[in-house]
Amino acid sequence: MMLAVAVAASAATKTYQVTGPVLEVRPDAIVVQKGTEKWEIARDVNTKAPADVKVGSKVTITYRMTAADIEVKPGAPAKAPAKKK
Repeated sequence: MMLAVAVAASAATKTYQVTGPVLEVRPDAIVVQKGTEKWEIARDVNTKAPADVKVGSKVTITYRMTAADIEVKPGAPAKAPAKKK
């Protein structure tokens, strides 16, 4: 049951796209040029990619943002209510 919930939550996560020429292809990542920026997108065994992707290919990558770590920071101290005159 938990696996089904995790899969359903994953499927509902918003997707994004980046398009540009490939600068580097590695088993764990692909790097593309978008304007003046280099975008490095992680890959894993579940990433679907054609075998002929190589440096120079123009690609569109669909990806999801996934948190790797969450750290709680202390908040600002609460403001005291204004005194009535």
